[in-house]
Amino acid sequence: LISYPVAAPTTSSLRFGLRLNGNQIINMRVIILPGNGCSPVRSSNWYKWLEGKLLEEGRFKDGVVLKDMPDPDRARRSIWLPFIKEQIMVSSERTIVVGHSSGAVAALRLAETIPLAGLVLVAACHTDLGVTNERLSGWYPPSGGEWKWADIRSNSGNGNILLLHSTDDPFIPISEPRHVAKCLGEDGCKLREFTDQSHFFYPSEDILHAVNHVLDTALLM
Repeated sequence: LISYPVAAPTTSSLRFGLRLNGNQIINMRVIILPGNGCSPVRSSNWYKWLEGKLLEEGRFKDGVVLKDMPDPDRARRSIWLPFIKEQIMVSSERTIVVGHSSGAVAALRLAETIPLAGLVLVAACHTDLGVTNERLSGWYPPSGGEWKWADIRSNSGNGNILLLHSTDDPFIPISEPRHVAKCLGEDGCKLREFTDQSHFFYPSEDILHAVNHVLDTALLM
C-alpha cells in the first residue's frame, strides 16, 4: 500500500458529533501506525501533523507515540507486530491505535490478541488485493490466517472502531472497508465514506475528529 510525503494540508467539513470534555486530560495514550514506504515517518503523509495536533490538545496524558517502523517498505507482519508489542505498547487497554493503510491492517491484527481502548482505521483493507508484496507480507488470508473479527471487536472497546475511507482511493476499493465494517458489526463500529480524499495522503481534520470521537466513546465505558 503506497504512501507519499506530505504536501499541502486539506480539510473537509464532516463532523462526528463529539461529546467534548473541554480541556480534560485523560490517562490514555494514542499510537499512530503509518503505511509502508513511510520513512522517515515524520516526513510522510499526515503523521507528524496529527502528532502535533494531539499534543497541542493535550488530552492524552500518557502521550502520543509515533515511531519509525522497521522494515518500512515491505512491512512484514513477522517484523512489525513484535516491534509494536515490544517497543510501543504500554497499558494496552488505555491505548487507542490509529492506523493508516498497512498500519490499519497491523492495528486489526494487533487487536486480535491485545485489548485496546479503540481503533481509528484510515484506508484499511482485508485482502492482499492481488499484490505480490502484500501477499508475502503475512497479514492476509490465507497465509496469514483467517481474520478473527469477533476478537478484534471485543478487544477494541467492544466495537469502538471508526473507519475512514474514500471512494476515489486509487489502491483500495471501497468494498474492502465495507467488508471490514460489516464483519466487525454495525453496532459501535462505523465507516465514514468520503469522495475526494484519495488514499488520505494529506492532513485532514476528519482524522483528528475521528481520534477524539473514539476517545470520547472510550471514556464512557
